[in-house]
Amino acid sequence: MKMIFKMMMFTVLAMALPLLASAESMETTKGTKLGKLECQTVPGSGTNLLIHSTVDVTCTFTSTAGEREHYKGETGVGLGVDLTFDKDSNFVFAVMAADFKKGEYKFAGKYFGAGADVTIGRGIGAGVLIGGSKKSVSLEPLGLSATKGAGVSGGLTYLYLEPDKAAD
Repeated sequence: MKMIFKMMMFTVLAMALPLLASAESMETTKGTKLGKLECQTVPGSGTNLLIHSTVDVTCTFTSTAGEREHYKGETGVGLGVDLTFDKDSNFVFAVMAADFKKGEYKFAGKYFGAGADVTIGRGIGAGVLIGGSKKSVSLEPLGLSATKGAGVSGGLTYLYLEPDKAAD
């Protein structure tokens, strides 16, 4: 299992390097850390088709000043291998942007990248996501996750977020 984990992490890093290089060459604004985006998978919402998987998520952005916005959406492996069972995940991203105004829901959008998870009981994962809305917001490229279940997954990953105004 250790060998599989090492191979998956190497694959994630190899896929992430071109994404990070393109992110550095993009035009940027005066970004500052605005807070963190924490997401949890919704139990029982996952679909696993071996080379594609999806699961619903609920996310909360917490600014450095303590303000919160809620999001809902989905995440998964768009193309890769997903051999996980009974998986619950939590993942966190640092959020960078020029400014934040509560109620604008700037973090809604689509993010794409690469990721890998290894789980036996409790496990870990790492991923790189680049994208977002056209409102000059980016998730810090490296996200870490804590998982509970069994299996391995890796490949091209995605995160889609939309405002969850009912939770605010």
